[in-house]
Amino acid sequence: MASPKSGESYSASSSKRDMIPRGVKKPNNIGTATFVGARALDPFLQYSILGQGLGNGLISRLGGEVLPQGPALITNSFLDSAIGLSPYRTILFAMSAGSMLKQNITVLAYTQEEVTPQTGLIVGAFNAAMNSVNSLLFVCRQTSASTNGEHFPQSPLIVGSILYATGIAVELGSEVQRAMWKKDPANKGKVYEGGLFALSRHVNYLGYTMWRGGYALAAGGWVWGAITAGFFAYDFTQRGIPVLQHYLEEKVSGSGDPPARTLSLTLCSMERNLQGIEAQTDYEIPGVVK
Repeated sequence: MASPKSGESYSASSSKRDMIPRGVKKPNNIGTATFVGARALDPFLQYSILGQGLGNGLISRLGGEVLPQGPALITNSFLDSAIGLSPYRTILFAMSAGSMLKQNITVLAYTQEEVTPQTGLIVGAFNAAMNSVNSLLFVCRQTSASTNGEHFPQSPLIVGSILYATGIAVELGSEVQRAMWKKDPANKGKVYEGGLFALSRHVNYLGYTMWRGGYALAAGGWVWGAITAGFFAYDFTQRGIPVLQHYLEEKVSGSGDPPARTLSLTLCSMERNLQGIEAQTDYEIPGVVK
């Protein structure tokens, strides 16, 4: 786990790698609206790629072959005319919509730090880019996780969907548990070690990595899924967690409170070594800015 240089303050070093204005707990209606709006656009973009041919020209120009869409999902409901995608593509579209809803719920209901317009735009753009790469890799026959013409279901879709659903549940569930616990005035200033956070100090980071990896696996196959999960695991252990640790250690030392015991932070290869008051005293902004 990367650590800041000894003696350097959070503001002088780690804050430059941190997109969250830590300690600034105030509403920013424009920033929140920007975040929610930017994320809400993503399902429309993914639907255009998966169902309306956006990006097909790019795939052809790069020498790829567009994967023909399989028969549309039939539910005998309004979804048949509203969506009209194959079962496989419907699930990928649902992953885009589900991640958007999860992140917007978090920022509207549970995030305490200020969400600036810049943060909202960056998070929206990053998630749109990541999801678009997933969709384009699926639509391209040479890179698609669907190896037999969208016959349903297939192993990458099954495993990816399980990882996605579990990751979303872990990330959102842990944040809801923590938020409900902190509503009790008797818990003010205390460390929350219950629920899913009893398993890992940064269990929400683990959940995010799981659903991101599962989404990528379902769309682009095993290699792309592993690359995506590895990227986020590396980013969290080398940037996200050390930056948060530096902020909290400085906050603790400045308050005069004794540091809490050191806890192991390893769960599924993610380092678990945070000293001082725990990371749950500050809410993370969902998305890439953990």
